[in-house]
Amino acid sequence: MQITAAQVKELRERTGAGMMECKKALTETGGDLEAAVEAMRKSGMAKADKKAGRVAAEGRVEIVSEGNKAVLVEINCETDFVGNDDNFRAFSAQCAQIALNSGAGDVEGLMAETVDGQTLEEHRTQLIAKVGENVQVRRFDRLQAEDALGFYQHGTRIGVVVSLKGGDEALAKDVAMHIAASKPVCVDESGVPQDLLDKERAIFKAQAEESGKPENIIEKMIEGRIRKYLAEITLVGQPFVKDPDQTVGQLLEAKGASVTGFLRYEVGEGIEKKKENFAEEVMAQARGA
Repeated sequence: MQITAAQVKELRERTGAGMMECKKALTETGGDLEAAVEAMRKSGMAKADKKAGRVAAEGRVEIVSEGNKAVLVEINCETDFVGNDDNFRAFSAQCAQIALNSGAGDVEGLMAETVDGQTLEEHRTQLIAKVGENVQVRRFDRLQAEDALGFYQHGTRIGVVVSLKGGDEALAKDVAMHIAASKPVCVDESGVPQDLLDKERAIFKAQAEESGKPENIIEKMIEGRIRKYLAEITLVGQPFVKDPDQTVGQLLEAKGASVTGFLRYEVGEGIEKKKENFAEEVMAQARGA
């Protein structure tokens, strides 16, 4: 299989590795980008999967609450200009309010809800005609609290909702702010997806085996790295942003509280924006002229 320069470039962007290493990894994996990234991480050639944190889409997140329940919604558009448009903002707020109170279980169901004699989907179509950009309601989730709900919005791009058992709204807000900044995967170890843990363990094992140390030492190295990894990705294991001398778990324990769930959205996370190459575009037009 022929490996293209574009594939090599994308792998370099994701791993920070050299051109020849990237080409070799792609050749060995038959052009499978994800397999190449994982293989390079195992061999230690990849500095980091840089692409994972990249976002491209524009839009906003909305949080609406009522009593002990809240909803978090992400609505996307193509530019930040439209993201700040009054019509787009009004539509976003409308979607969030309806999502909170409707029985819709997914976006398709939400868009079928009716307001002012029209479905939300019809309102969306009209908004597209008005602002001249594609508009999508990407996702929403609801959260209900036993005792306290906390919210935090960083501008219009990051939104967090957290529910507590015990504690109060001030504590919940502090924890929500921490989640916005530190991006935990889940509350504690029990929530870590097994496939994610298995993947990281395999990578740590491959890296440890490169050391040439005895098997019993390698196992201890792997377990140490797994513990560190879990502390980094679980909410209760992370150092609290407002007081790094204690973990979030220690903070919650001192307050007699526990987190029963949280939601964190960041606008555009996981969406790749099309890269425009204006030089190629001009050349294509010139050839066609």
